[in-house]
This record gives sequence, C-alpha cells and structure tokens, in this order.
Amino acid sequence: MNIRKLCGKALLGWFVGFFVYGATALAAYPEKAVTIVVPYPAGGATDVIARMLAEKLTTAWKQQVVVTNKPGAGTTVAAEALARAPGDGYTLYMTTAAHTISASLYRKLNYDPIKDFGPITLVSTIPLVLVTNPAVPAKTLKELIDYAKAQKNGLTMASTGNGTPQHLAGELFKAKTGTPLVHVPYKGDTPMLTDLMGGQVQIAFVTLSAALPYIKTGKLRAIALAHGERVAALDGVPTTAEAGMPGFTAATWFGLYGPASMPVALREKISADIRRIVAEPGMTQRLQDMGGQVNNSTPEAFQKVIDAEVKNWAQAVQLSGAKID
Repeated sequence: MNIRKLCGKALLGWFVGFFVYGATALAAYPEKAVTIVVPYPAGGATDVIARMLAEKLTTAWKQQVVVTNKPGAGTTVAAEALARAPGDGYTLYMTTAAHTISASLYRKLNYDPIKDFGPITLVSTIPLVLVTNPAVPAKTLKELIDYAKAQKNGLTMASTGNGTPQHLAGELFKAKTGTPLVHVPYKGDTPMLTDLMGGQVQIAFVTLSAALPYIKTGKLRAIALAHGERVAALDGVPTTAEAGMPGFTAATWFGLYGPASMPVALREKISADIRRIVAEPGMTQRLQDMGGQVNNSTPEAFQKVIDAEVKNWAQAVQLSGAKID
C-alpha cells in the first residue's frame, strides 16, 4: 500500500470516527465517572502516575476519575478486561512496556495486544536499575556476576511479574552474562520490594522511580543503571555500559490506552487533555523527580513507539528464551 493510500485511509478513519461519535457527544464527554484500570497493585510507579493524572483530570473534566488496580498474570488479566470494555471513553488503561512484550512472550492470549487497543498517549519513560539486597556483598556489576557464579544455586532474581520489562531485562542479563539466576515473580513493585529489602530475594531490575527512595536510605544497593546515560538522581551509579555491559539498556514506559472500538476523535480529545496536564511545570517536574523522561505524545506518535517496541521486545524474548504458557 503506497503512502497516498495510507494517508487517505488514516484521514477517512478520523472523519468517520468524528462523525460516528458525534460532535455533540464529544463536547459533552465525560458525562459520568471515568475509570483508569492499572494492571499492578497500588503503590507502584504505574499506579502513582495514573493517580496523578486522575487527580488532575477530575478537576479538568469536573467528573470523578478513579483508579482501579487489577493485578495478575503479568498485566494480562487487566488487559483482557480492557479489551472487552466498551469504547465509550469511560474505561481507560494505564499500562507499561509489558503490554507490547506480551505479544511475543505468551503462547496463548484471549486478546490481541495490538489490534484490541487504541493508543491515547505515552506519558513517560523510566529506566530500570539493577539493585541488590545490601546483604549481597557485591558492589559492582563484575563482583555481582562473580558472586552469583560462586553460589551453588546462583541468586534469586525478583520481578514485578512474568512478562514484565523487569522480568525480561533479568532474563536478558542472565542470557548475556551467563549469571545463574532463579526468577521469582511478584504481583507488582510493592510486594517485590518488600521481599527484596527483607532478604527473601536477592536482586532485581526495578523501575528507577520505585527503587530510588530505598536506594537513598540504604535499604537497597544500586549496582548499575540500564540506561544510555547517568541520571541526576543517581549520579554516583554507573550505567550498564560503564559497568562493562555496552549496549544493554532496559526501560519501562507508562502509556494510556482505550479499547480499539473507541472512536479516533475521542482518543484525540482525551490525549489532548492529558498532554495539557502533563505539560504543566508542576506535573513535568514530578515525573522528572521520579527519574522519568517526559514523552507526552499524540496517539499517532505513541503508535509508532508501540510498533518499534513490539519488534524490539520480540527480539529480546527470542534471545532470552523466555516463554509463558
């Protein structure tokens, strides 16, 4: 299909979406409470960002915007529920890179992670940081790898759930370095961090925003940041490249979706409202304080990110050998 046909098809979709939904209905939205579904427990980075948006949207829309946590099965429980929801704009979905990973990680899904969802906006991207419980004696990446290889059963590696970026980053790390790691999945950041700090598990790739308070208080030790450059919040922690693993980066992003049946015009309206909120200096600063890069993209720009992510994570899944039935 040539570019002219593609552009014509996209333009036709916008006009159809606008007129089917109706200009009057679009102007009136929302007329009742809106729910943002989060596929993780309360307290994690995804939940925090969703609640930040919900608070501001409640004021902007003059309707209650509530966050509902629906954790389980590496985000697929919540994703399936959203895929079946009406496309009327009253059920939205704040998720992470785990959504694009699931397309290649799971052998069987009761929904299509790409075709059943309509992108609204990519809010922020936050890198992952490799951390350990302080009882692990290693202080550098090389020391950690050597220490793990010297243990009879290797080390336990926690994650926020099967199929999440944290899980897959760990599997890639294991594949690239030959470090013996036993995966222990949790349902989100909060239970994982509780056990990591308590010594029930030993290492994890953690979203920087979730790990930062505990790194600063010494409850976790940061080994390396899986990012292309150091961040101001952890300026003393080397990147993975600086620590001896060039080319190894891992991050999660936080984006908002609706069901695929949501009219294009409605997705555009919601996206524009959220982008105005995220662009406010106070909100931008809060996201940056979490260690995040502010993206604040249009639905079309978010779709391009999704397409690239699906391809990149498929390669990562293949390299790591990770699969979930």
